[in-house]
Amino acid sequence: SCIARVRLKGQDLGVVWTAPWRIEITDTVRPGANQLEIEVANHWLNRIVGDEKLAPEERITRTDVESQKTPLQPAGLFGPVRLLTESN
Repeated sequence: SCIARVRLKGQDLGVVWTAPWRIEITDTVRPGANQLEIEVANHWLNRIVGDEKLAPEERITRTDVESQKTPLQPAGLFGPVRLLTESN
């Protein structure tokens, strides 16, 4: 997908939407348990394609473009999430 919000220990660390897809966690991470949340937004095209399969009154989007033959785009969190350290 193209955009994600990152939270660590419940603290919002911001949104990433372009390479290098990194966010600084130094001031938030602590020894012990640290819950990392990454909320990924789906592609708009997938919303439109999905809505076309619903009854008109159940749809969230409205468009004059018919995309029944358009495949869903890969979406979600791709690849491993890695925590990188840097030596000073």
